[in-house]
Amino acid sequence: MTNDDAAAFHQIKIRVAGLVLDGRDVALIQRTNGQGVVHHALPGGNVEPAEPLPGALRRELQEELGVVAEDLAEPPRFMWLLDAMVSRPGSTPPRKLHIVYRVRLRPGVRPRLKAFEDDDSVGRGEVVWVPFDQTGDLALFPPVPIAGLASSDACVDAGSAMLPALDDSSYRWL
Repeated sequence: MTNDDAAAFHQIKIRVAGLVLDGRDVALIQRTNGQGVVHHALPGGNVEPAEPLPGALRRELQEELGVVAEDLAEPPRFMWLLDAMVSRPGSTPPRKLHIVYRVRLRPGVRPRLKAFEDDDSVGRGEVVWVPFDQTGDLALFPPVPIAGLASSDACVDAGSAMLPALDDSSYRWL
């Protein structure tokens, strides 16, 4: 590895996200950009240096949705890994590894969760619940194949867990 390669590697950020499910519905953060285009994101965020991945996921889900460990029906399960190197507004380094976990809620938790998520860099977003199989036409980031799952309980095999890498030729921020 050259010094340039090592420097580029250290510029990679890791983002954890939750495919948070209540029955067949998935929680998404919905925002509208300045041109009136609606886009959705899985709840989650950047992992802090030296922060364990499970701890980062717990922290982000608590901050964005109000989910705590007791709300979970089962431990989070790894679903997808996505390497994204796309240009975007803001000062975030362009390369980010997205690690997506399936998070299933216990029955009755959803009504007490947050209805809005406030982000210092992009503003307020509304938490919306969408049937997982109706997410295929949404502008979603990270663009994971939620609607392609056979069921909300479906597992992905090793060959399907690593998603094709994103770059400016295959993805454009709205």
